[in-house]
Amino acid sequence: MFSKTSDPTSAPPVSRPTAPGSNSARSVLGADLKITGEITSTGWVEVLGEIDGNITANGLIIGQEGRVKGSVNAHTVEVKGKFDGKVACESFTLRASSQVKADVTTAALVIESGAQIEGRFLKPKG
Repeated sequence: MFSKTSDPTSAPPVSRPTAPGSNSARSVLGADLKITGEITSTGWVEVLGEIDGNITANGLIIGQEGRVKGSVNAHTVEVKGKFDGKVACESFTLRASSQVKADVTTAALVIESGAQIEGRFLKPKG
């Protein structure tokens, strides 16, 4: 939007995928939100509230107070709160505070001590 160069024809900076710790390309759904429906993002989605529906994103973080019920399709999923549904991802991480009832299809899995899980884990075909 603003530039230090005086050349108006110069190309804008290239957007690169960001790490989960950065703020750009990250949507935070606050603790006061309750959403029913589909959520689609090309970046990261952090859920602090309650979602009843399907989520498609590059990455998903369900915060400690967050709750998601539905299907998730993402590259990376990290659960600190509650999840009930189905997950298809490359990397799935369950933190100690997580409570999950799900069928999970993933290539990489991390489960911290204290995490509660009920469901099945499947390795993707390929």
